Amino acid sequence: MILSRKFVGDYIELDESLSIDKIASDMTSVGNEYDKCGKLIDADNLIIGEIIECVEHPDSDHLHVCKVNIGSEVLQIVCGAPNARVGIKVIVALVGAKLPELTIKKGVIRGVESNGMMCSIKELGLEHKFLTAKDIDGIAELASDAKVGEDPIKYLELDDEIVDFELTANRGDLLSVLGLAYELGAIYDKKVKGIDLSYNENKAYINDDFKIDVQTDNCKLLLTKKVSDVVIKESPKFIKNRLIACGIRPINNVVDISNYVMLETGQPLHFYDANTLGKKLIVRMAKNQEKLTTLDNVERTLDENDIVIANDSKTVGLAGVMGGLDTEVVETTKDIIIEAAIFDSIKVRKTSKKILRSEASNRFEKGLDPKRTYIAIERACHLLENYAEGKVNKGILAYDKTDKTDKEIAITVKNINDVLGTNLDVSTIIEVFKKLGFNATNNVDNIIVTVPTRRIDISIKEDLIEEVGRIYGINNIEGKLPKLAIKQGSYDKRTREIRNKLVDLGLNEVLTQIFLNDEVANKYLDDNYQIVKLLDPLSIEKNALRYSLIPSLLKVYDYNKDRNLKDITIFEMAKGFYQKDEKFGEDNKLCILMSGEYYLELGNKKQVDFYVIKGIVEELLHFLGYDNRYSFTTNNIPSYLHPGRSAVINVSGKDIGIIGSLHPSIAKEVYVAEINLDKLFENRVSKLKYKEISKYPSIVKDLAFIVKKDITSEDIMKVIKKAGGKLLTNIEVFDVYTGANVLDNEKSLAYSLTFLDMTKTLSDEEVMTVFNKIITEVENKLGAKLRDK
Repeated sequence: MILSRKFVGDYIELDESLSIDKIASDMTSVGNEYDKCGKLIDADNLIIGEIIECVEHPDSDHLHVCKVNIGSEVLQIVCGAPNARVGIKVIVALVGAKLPELTIKKGVIRGVESNGMMCSIKELGLEHKFLTAKDIDGIAELASDAKVGEDPIKYLELDDEIVDFELTANRGDLLSVLGLAYELGAIYDKKVKGIDLSYNENKAYINDDFKIDVQTDNCKLLLTKKVSDVVIKESPKFIKNRLIACGIRPINNVVDISNYVMLETGQPLHFYDANTLGKKLIVRMAKNQEKLTTLDNVERTLDENDIVIANDSKTVGLAGVMGGLDTEVVETTKDIIIEAAIFDSIKVRKTSKKILRSEASNRFEKGLDPKRTYIAIERACHLLENYAEGKVNKGILAYDKTDKTDKEIAITVKNINDVLGTNLDVSTIIEVFKKLGFNATNNVDNIIVTVPTRRIDISIKEDLIEEVGRIYGINNIEGKLPKLAIKQGSYDKRTREIRNKLVDLGLNEVLTQIFLNDEVANKYLDDNYQIVKLLDPLSIEKNALRYSLIPSLLKVYDYNKDRNLKDITIFEMAKGFYQKDEKFGEDNKLCILMSGEYYLELGNKKQVDFYVIKGIVEELLHFLGYDNRYSFTTNNIPSYLHPGRSAVINVSGKDIGIIGSLHPSIAKEVYVAEINLDKLFENRVSKLKYKEISKYPSIVKDLAFIVKKDITSEDIMKVIKKAGGKLLTNIEVFDVYTGANVLDNEKSLAYSLTFLDMTKTLSDEEVMTVFNKIITEVENKLGAKLRDK
């Protein structure tokens, strides 16, 4: 929304000493950021002059040498404009003048001295959309009443200043000059003036020959009035200039009035040619594949989600977005029907996104004040009577299902001070509400605040607290250290520990977007959940929230692989999202992806396989205190993992993640692990216990078993641990072998066993007794054979 100082000045008296930069800064301090501010015409050192002599340039067939009277002196200016001639009043840029695209200097043009420049409107810096062919092709010709020696910008009434605000989505009330006036009034403690709604009515009644019919709940308010005998002509200068200042191109007086009222009140209006509209205006939902040619002469195909305006025979407008071409106000229009309405904001948003975003749709999307709807249609009648010679018919046709009751919210001084950290008294708080135009009364326990319907963004006491903070001034709130008993958390600490541990293990952290294509996201979805799809996605490739982090890391892998980077060891900690029935949820997850070679200490490296990523996960779980509480099972392996190189991670009897190779149809030799951190942290860990390092030497024995391929290493290790007793302190798998001397349905697993007694040095006999027991137990319980070569 662009604030025009002149426009807003019609409704609030701002001190002349206030610069536009100060106004923009003060608006920003209460939460309304702006993109740019400054003069509408950013040019200086301009003056009105009159050409008193114009002769051909002696050395050119298109240049003129002009004598221009500027009041204090007569200047010689060389000019190439075809319309330069004696007697016209012109805009003169003196030597030193700064225009948007150039600085004027004294010069010599083909041997003739030139002291300045006569300007076209284009050269003053107005946007191209506001210019006519005359404004572009020749120098500006001012009317005969322009006084020589005065400021041409003031004469043209373009001496305005503007601020282009970037408003937040909740402040739809600021999409109007009146809304901006109330905001400035709160800042500077100024009263907002009333708006002139006066007009005369003729003897004819609108309901004599016109009806309305609302056939959908997506229209809560519809008002219509009829104005006859309008004269289509150019708008008065003040209307055109205010529209230009606010970024809207003037067209004619009737169309400009509809835009003017929208800017004033925030309520979009639509004017129909009454003769082409017919005797009835209907609001309904469009039919599937229904056609409408809009004002931009484009045929639109509609569906049942679009709200339309129709008559008895056809569709004549797209509600909240754009009117139809058939009922457009043209130069021959004499009678008009004014429509002011409130349509469902979500429906308008979806239609405008599909068809066309407009100034009107932007306001409908953010919500409208029903009281302003009545004001807007009355204001339009006032302006049409005064500037289009219209005669307003008696009566108004209304369909109204809106609640126009002002909201009452109870709040206490303690509520406000506790949240803001202030020590404001009742009188100060009530004064803030009065500046905002809210009625506030203090009773014994509460302040009762009556919020006008124009502030649709305020509905709860927290909104009022925000208003007090804004207007009282954030800079006026004294900074204080919090006086709270802060309990040290554990979750963030553990995530930092995980991050640091994985970095220490040589992995690189990545950050990826949470958005995915829904088809991709579904491939990595747990069967118990559904994907969360977005109602308004940025693109089809980002139309859902991810459940698993794996596809996001796979994109990072593909990106690096395409650039010939093959050794990839990355991880991410982020949220996964899901839907179960009508409920939505999210989980904190850790995902690891590894491929290529994994670099160990001292420059050593190893090809990534299942055991490498399994070792990373085991090291992490051990670090977090889950030693001897985790296991890897082959139950319920997801379809996106390789069935023979994958496992489910189980902690304390609960599945908390997966690990393994991605299915070859997705990627070859890419290993992933994903852990649900929320489920993992549900398992408490006790404090780490430390024990003395043994003074006695340990004994290490190696052995290998040949077993059936369906027997896991985990099965063997459980038997070894039980048979080894207290003397067996560590088991490590160091080889998996298939090939010569091993049957096709068998495999060889080799283990390194460490034996230790904390109280003495073990003898070979003691170790061998336990060692032989281990062999016997494994052979008997698992059908294993000790491998001897």
